[in-house]
Amino acid sequence: MITVYDCRSENRPDRKKTLEKGGLNLDGFLHRVHEEFSIPKSEIFYMVTTDETVVDDAKFEELQDGSTIYLQNRQQALPVATEETINFIPHYNTLLESGTFEYIAEGQQGLSCALAELVDNSLSATAKNEGVRTIEIRLLFDKSAVIVLDNGCGMTSKQLNNWAVYRLSKFTRENSTFKSESEGYVRPDPVPHSLNSDISYFGVGGKQAAFHIGNSVRMISKSVSCPYVHELVLSKEEFQKKEQNKEDVYEGTILNRKPGDFSHITNNEAFLRGIIKEETTKDSFTAVVITGLSPKHTNYLKEGFDECTRQLAHIYHYYIHGVDGNCKTDNSQRSDAGPRIDILATLVEKPPKNPHLVNLRKVEDDMQTKYINSAVDTFKFKATTPDGGLVEGVIRYHPFLYDRETYPQDVNLHQGPAEEIDDENESGTVSQARGKRDIFECFWNGRLIPYTTVSEFDWCRRPSKNGPPPECYSRFSGVLFTNDKFQVNSSKQKFMDLELKLKDKDTLFTPVFNVQKASKNRSLQKDFTQWLQKCHEQFDKQVKFIGYKRTEIREDMPNKKRPHPWAIFSAIELDGKIYKEGQILKSQKTSPILYGTVVNFFLCGNHEGDVFATGGEVEIKHEPEGLYKELTEVIPITKIDRTATDEDIKTHIENERKKLPEHLKVDWPEGELENTVLLAGNPLGPLKVQIVNSDEVPISSRIHAGGQGAVTKLGVLLRVVYNGATMDESMDKEVFTITAPYVVKYNGHWFKKIENLSCLGKYTLTLNAVVIENEATDFGGRELPSYEYKFTIKEGNAESFTVIELSHSHQVGVPFNIPLQIKDCYGHPTKPPPKLQPVLQCSGLELNYEKTTCSGILLTINGVKAKGRLPEYQQRVINSLDGTSLQEKCCLIATNIITAILPMISALHAFLILYYANIEFFQSYDLNVILPGLKNDKQTVRIIFSPGKPHSLHVKSKTNPVENGNPVSFEIEVHDEAGNITANPKQKVHCKISGLPSVMKDCSTGKIVLDTKPLNQKIVNGEPQMLTAKFDLPSHKQVAPVTTELMVTPSSRISRMELFCQDEEKLEFRNNETIKWQAGEVLKNLFYKLYDEAGREVPITAEIASHIEVTWGKNIDQRDFPKGRLPDLQVPTHVDEEHFCQVSYLDKNVSSCFKIMPFPNEPARLKATPLQNAVRLGETLSGNIKLELMDKYENITRKLTATCTESFSVEAEGLDKTNISFKWMESNHSIEVTGVRFHSGSLGSREICFSYKDFTESVVLKVTPGVPSQLKLVSGPEQPLQVLNGHKIPEPFIIQLCDEWGNPSPDQNTNVKIECPSLMLKLTTDISLPVDAEGKVCFVVNTVKGSKGHHKLQFKGSLNDKYIPGPSVNLTLLPDPNKPVRLSVDYDTSARFPAGGKFPVFSVTVFSDEGSPMKTFKPADLSMLLWEGVSSMCPEAVTELKCRKPIEEERKDCYEFREEEIPARVGEYTIEFSLKPDKTEDHLRHQITVLVVANEPVKLEPDCQPPTPVVFYCTDITNRLLVENMTLKITDQFGNLAGQGLNGKVLISIKCPEGGRNRSLPQFEGKTSTVHISLNEGSAHINRLAIMENSPGENGSRYILLFRPEVTVPPTSLTPFELPFQFYNDAENQQKMFELMRKKDELTNAAKKCEVLSDSIRKKRDAFENKVKDADQKEFSLRNELNRRGVNIEHPPSITAIEECLKEKTLEVEKIEKVRRRVCSISNRFSGPDVLGMVGHLAFVADDDAARVISWQLQGDMDCVITTTTEAAHRIYDDSDRNQQVMALDSIHVPQGNRPMPHIRNGHELFKPPGNPTFARDLLTYPHKQQSCDTDKVKKVFKTFLHDTILMDDLHSATSYRREVVKYGISCPTILTRQGDRLSAMGKFGGAQNRAPSIDKLKMFGAPLPERFYLLKEQIDGLRSYRAAVEDKLKVEKDHKDHSVKWVDELLQIEAKKNEFTKELQDIDRQLESASVRPGKRGAGNSAESPGIVTKRPRRNSMDSRETF
Repeated sequence: MITVYDCRSENRPDRKKTLEKGGLNLDGFLHRVHEEFSIPKSEIFYMVTTDETVVDDAKFEELQDGSTIYLQNRQQALPVATEETINFIPHYNTLLESGTFEYIAEGQQGLSCALAELVDNSLSATAKNEGVRTIEIRLLFDKSAVIVLDNGCGMTSKQLNNWAVYRLSKFTRENSTFKSESEGYVRPDPVPHSLNSDISYFGVGGKQAAFHIGNSVRMISKSVSCPYVHELVLSKEEFQKKEQNKEDVYEGTILNRKPGDFSHITNNEAFLRGIIKEETTKDSFTAVVITGLSPKHTNYLKEGFDECTRQLAHIYHYYIHGVDGNCKTDNSQRSDAGPRIDILATLVEKPPKNPHLVNLRKVEDDMQTKYINSAVDTFKFKATTPDGGLVEGVIRYHPFLYDRETYPQDVNLHQGPAEEIDDENESGTVSQARGKRDIFECFWNGRLIPYTTVSEFDWCRRPSKNGPPPECYSRFSGVLFTNDKFQVNSSKQKFMDLELKLKDKDTLFTPVFNVQKASKNRSLQKDFTQWLQKCHEQFDKQVKFIGYKRTEIREDMPNKKRPHPWAIFSAIELDGKIYKEGQILKSQKTSPILYGTVVNFFLCGNHEGDVFATGGEVEIKHEPEGLYKELTEVIPITKIDRTATDEDIKTHIENERKKLPEHLKVDWPEGELENTVLLAGNPLGPLKVQIVNSDEVPISSRIHAGGQGAVTKLGVLLRVVYNGATMDESMDKEVFTITAPYVVKYNGHWFKKIENLSCLGKYTLTLNAVVIENEATDFGGRELPSYEYKFTIKEGNAESFTVIELSHSHQVGVPFNIPLQIKDCYGHPTKPPPKLQPVLQCSGLELNYEKTTCSGILLTINGVKAKGRLPEYQQRVINSLDGTSLQEKCCLIATNIITAILPMISALHAFLILYYANIEFFQSYDLNVILPGLKNDKQTVRIIFSPGKPHSLHVKSKTNPVENGNPVSFEIEVHDEAGNITANPKQKVHCKISGLPSVMKDCSTGKIVLDTKPLNQKIVNGEPQMLTAKFDLPSHKQVAPVTTELMVTPSSRISRMELFCQDEEKLEFRNNETIKWQAGEVLKNLFYKLYDEAGREVPITAEIASHIEVTWGKNIDQRDFPKGRLPDLQVPTHVDEEHFCQVSYLDKNVSSCFKIMPFPNEPARLKATPLQNAVRLGETLSGNIKLELMDKYENITRKLTATCTESFSVEAEGLDKTNISFKWMESNHSIEVTGVRFHSGSLGSREICFSYKDFTESVVLKVTPGVPSQLKLVSGPEQPLQVLNGHKIPEPFIIQLCDEWGNPSPDQNTNVKIECPSLMLKLTTDISLPVDAEGKVCFVVNTVKGSKGHHKLQFKGSLNDKYIPGPSVNLTLLPDPNKPVRLSVDYDTSARFPAGGKFPVFSVTVFSDEGSPMKTFKPADLSMLLWEGVSSMCPEAVTELKCRKPIEEERKDCYEFREEEIPARVGEYTIEFSLKPDKTEDHLRHQITVLVVANEPVKLEPDCQPPTPVVFYCTDITNRLLVENMTLKITDQFGNLAGQGLNGKVLISIKCPEGGRNRSLPQFEGKTSTVHISLNEGSAHINRLAIMENSPGENGSRYILLFRPEVTVPPTSLTPFELPFQFYNDAENQQKMFELMRKKDELTNAAKKCEVLSDSIRKKRDAFENKVKDADQKEFSLRNELNRRGVNIEHPPSITAIEECLKEKTLEVEKIEKVRRRVCSISNRFSGPDVLGMVGHLAFVADDDAARVISWQLQGDMDCVITTTTEAAHRIYDDSDRNQQVMALDSIHVPQGNRPMPHIRNGHELFKPPGNPTFARDLLTYPHKQQSCDTDKVKKVFKTFLHDTILMDDLHSATSYRREVVKYGISCPTILTRQGDRLSAMGKFGGAQNRAPSIDKLKMFGAPLPERFYLLKEQIDGLRSYRAAVEDKLKVEKDHKDHSVKWVDELLQIEAKKNEFTKELQDIDRQLESASVRPGKRGAGNSAESPGIVTKRPRRNSMDSRETF
């Protein structure tokens, strides 16, 4: 059906008709229209849709039923309003996903709530059952199905249809058993707790629960009134299929069938057949079958089946168990008025697993069951609301029972780890029972609403004063039952208005036990408070802790519980009985049962004074001592056996004491050692040992500990320890150990003989009783008995000897020693016998010795000598070797012999074979040493003898006489004193022949042949020459030298040569003569002659001529040499080349030489030589120009004279001739030109021409720039220059040095600087180089600081103190909004600062350079420093505090320091607030001084703690003196003087210690018991205080002096000062006690100092450990952050690996930065606060085509500067002389929101657009450095400029897109194309004005860096931070490790000292205890108590002295 409106005429109302479309095409439908509206066929009209689209054939096919069309003329508006019928059926996802949105927020627990929705329907259906109401939940996970069945009333077909309608509640259903209120709906009758089953309510829960659990639901139901079963299936798959087929989604079918008919069930659903078969046995039922379960739901229900059933049992607790719930203790309270309800849950899994069935009635651990059964009493009430709402409430009390809270723990909450729950220590917990949980659970119509709880009501809230103890308010739980007047949400998980209605003022609360009296809230509160007090008094079982001592952190607790403070008490009261410190008791329910005395009672928490509390612990010292492994043990107080008597406990302890071992009884059956000395090897023992008790009775080596059957077996450990050979040696080496058990046969422990003790020295035999189990030598803190026996083992008599340290080789005649070591039978060295006469024997040689000497165990035979001749072959072999030792000789011999025979054997191997196998190549000898008288008296040693030391030389000559020029040969031998040729290392023979150099030759072999060099003696007149040869051994002075004579005869060899020139006259050349000759000439006719040693001329033969050599010429013709003619000699051409000439014979043995010196020829040219090749423009050439005349060979002719200067002239371009001069230089006969200067012309090369007579010469000089005389700015930042205060100038200034002609003039000696004339501006610059090679200077201005406004930068230069002017630059300094410059601190200046209190709130505001508050810095950089005293400098010891986070109502730019503690000591303090945003910047500081005053006065104490007085009741006043010169002052709790303005008196009295029995008290002087001292301004002075003579009192008793202040108007209660003292009645005992007390005071003080020192070290250690933890945590978090960013760091981290990774990332960043990309060519000159920048720099465009066309579109706006404020825009406009275009964001309006593309309406496309249209502004990307707020502003800018401009691919697509958009009556914005075309909003395109130019002609947007770049930058920053964290961690760990060893040593030393002090104190206590009562007199009842007196009272704790009594 289509609705048609006739709108053709504007003058008549529209006509409306509905026409059928079915089966018609467009023409047929038009025919119907003509007929229905009587339109003539000739009339033209248009049929359009409601969006003005003309209906054509295609559009007509798209029209659906219910569409509306208009008939109208062309371009006609609607004359009147029309109506259009629409259909808005909800999507099926509304049904499918509703459960997901309801339950998914609650996690997997939502499954329980979803199942509960199905159970709700079943409860409603079974509400009228007369029998048992049964509901089954079957979880068929083997079939992936969930089934919920009930035996309720079932549903008819219509009711099933109603069920399927979503949100059809019971009030609006048709034919429902629940009738609507409009039809007289009657609510169910009121029942207790509203258990009316009226909970199937909204028509929502069943469907959303089913589709939350699975994808399909099958409803099977049968009512009593209908014989058929109705079945309906809804599935997600079917819904999707209907939507695809365009069918009605919400249309379905109900299958009506007979019960038990399953013919329609497919094989895939075969499991349903069993369900259907069950239908035949039921009259009515409903089954909900859900399939397609989610796997995660299946897994949860499998694994959490018990949890799911427990939650369902909790939800339906009162439907299952009745009104009173599941009360297991009192069945009489159960109410069974209604039918029984069984809710069964069955879990069915795949075989072989069996089904698991749970009846929710049997669930015992749901929370309501726990609440009911742990409560002891209830408080019931009701609440009614004005609209009829009824709430029934029950509050249940869960008492505390001795050691635990009985409030049940919620199993649904995540509890702590199991190991944190310690039953033994749970009594120490301070957490409340309920904790932070709300009190009331809420039920609606009897069903739990799980996610609504009520915390409390006003009448049950804990009051601020009075009432029961606070912990009682956490021991009750509650439940609220409401009727349906209170709204719940559709999923029944939360109440909508419960708490709001209950807190309404008109809601009335009444207690149920007094319903007739409608009490107000106040009376209800009273009733509740009384009930709570009664429960506390009647049911809570608590303990009273008495006698508070102190509070400390217990070290015996686990680490996780140790930080809690524990209060220590001396007594408790439990069940009417008092248990005190020192009292004996017995434990119960412990293993074993403990007997002992009370040490302390513990209570967790900070407590002072008597207190009632729950739980607690007691520390018991085991009795008797030494019988137990642990000295003390801590147990809960509840485990004290309160039935045990003291008599039984004492009897048990005494019996146990007899089990302790006392000492060892040792017997030696064969007698002890004589003098405790044992000879080596003799046995020790045997031994018998018995362990006896104090009665000398053996204890059978067993300790029966604890009386519970625990037996500890003892043994005896025997250890023999070797203590060392001497007294000085302490090695304690254990040589023997054995443990002997108890042997019944010997009635003790038996040790057999100990054999093999042969080591000499001291021994210790130790016997220790040990525990057999672990061989421990102590038990129960007591050392087991031991026995020690010391003895010595000595060596025996001499029986043998050995030869030691004797060399295997010796020389004949050289004495040596033979050392002998004497030994006993075990090889122990021993002293030699007296009068030993050794006998030496050696075959072939004679041996003798000088004497024998004894030294300890050594006998030495001194001066042994061997005499005799060695075999000849041995001498020959030895003397043929050149070795240096016998071993080397052996090696060489072995090498020569063995390697020749066996090449495969090495020489060293061969030597070893010869040497050690006695293969005698040398003669070896057996040396026998005999010591007559010894048992083993003979030792044989094999040795080798070699020749002895050199004794004489033997020299022979074979060539004497010798011809001159020949060598001489000598034979030389070295002999020892026996005539053997001796070979020795480094044995060299020295030979000296006159006239010849000395000769040294090695003669180590003993025999050599020495050849000299040829003798070359000068023979005169042919006469022979005589020479002397001398031979000696330099290394052996004892050998006499040998001298012999030599004759040398003349030879006939050539010995002389003569040279001469045979020209017109003969010119003879002397040897080494210098000859001058003209340069370049030839010396001809040269001859030579030769002569022998006798002076005779030697004829020149061809052979002699062949040995003639000359040093000049090449390719010499030697054919003239036999004629005595030499080649011609060419003279050199240069006069400075002196030529050496030589003629030689036989390699220069005979030669003659001379030198040729050339001189110049005639002048040939003029030469000009400049000393400098460059000259500055305008300056005179610094170097002169030299002019010289040269010959043809370039030799200076020296022809110039002084008169020649006038003949010289010069010419050049721009040459200034006024100062040119020519000067003759006589020294080198040259002319020097001076005064050359150029005053004009261009730079570069200049030619200068010199003229002299016919000679001319030119020289080229380089003209360089002149001296710098001006500076020019060639590059720098664009103007106008604007800089933020404290920031850098973005671009450097490049300054060029120029001369006066404007040429660049580089001069690195020039000093250029930049300065500001204004003193209000400071610059920090970096200068790259003073002046570079181009004459440029680069100034990089890093920071500009100063006052805001306009400034000028001036550039100046100087050269040699000469000023060089430069340019200036105008600069505008802008304030930096991100730079902190000032701190402002606001606090209550009138506040008082009491010691130990809290500081007032300090509000710190950080102001920026702009003057506005800042909040961009890190709050962690802001700190508060506190130190004592007034000083501007921060000391080392300072307290640093950090600011707190601002709370919601505070200013976000204000940072507060709240609740900081005031120091405990009074005085002036300095508080400094410091901000350090950057490590490179200075701190911002703000200091204030505060005066800390004393707190409230709380106690009276002395200014210095006096020693403990010891008095005697004699007449001497010095023995009766209690106090002398003591001043008492009133102080606060920290020891500060606080008594200003307090006056009164101090009452002094004497009392007995607390807990002591009453006895007579001493009296003061004047026989008074009270003394009054005046108190002025909180101070009282006592000059002297003593007891009276013969004062009463008990001897040896302790009393307390009580100083009680009495002030007229005390501000607080003042604690009196107590001073204990000792009283004696005899002077001797008093003096002794006085000394003991004094010493005890000193030791106590020293022990406290040790404790303070150890605490200090522990605090340092803890601080270091915290640093290590912080460093670990920081490293861990940064590593996780790096992993999140994609950087995986190995663990443990390595600095090297981090550096490598950082280097890799940095290289990648640099590589990306080097890639060329498009940049914006516009200079961004403007910056500062409120300035965003130029448009071209505010965004990037990645695509080149898009960048081109968008840049062209915005070409006129690209250089526009965008500001956030109009004021900033005006500032830039004025600074640019009104030339810069600007735009302020605060003056433009941009519509909110983003419009969709024109072709999109209501999220759907009107047509498929071509050309990929997109908004041009969406292609812009923005710099990463921008903040989010700046990015929003930039987007606003481009939305203003681009509006809705569209970008498309090409012009054709753009025109097509515009045409389609306009068809729909939608305006189309401007369209740009990637090809560069523009289609304007008016539809215009084409022409040059609509075509973008090329890129090089445009100001373009830049291209963005890739995202990878920014990721890498983040990774680099993270790596740098991580590297710093790792370095810090390593440093902290190293520091901690370095300090730990030191701390451990210090703590051990301190602990040792402390233990020493403690032992001495215990000894003093024993002495005091023993001496406190004299024999024969009865002491005080508590005289055995330790006095525990403190010598000096700490000022911070006045309670210390009282704690010790």
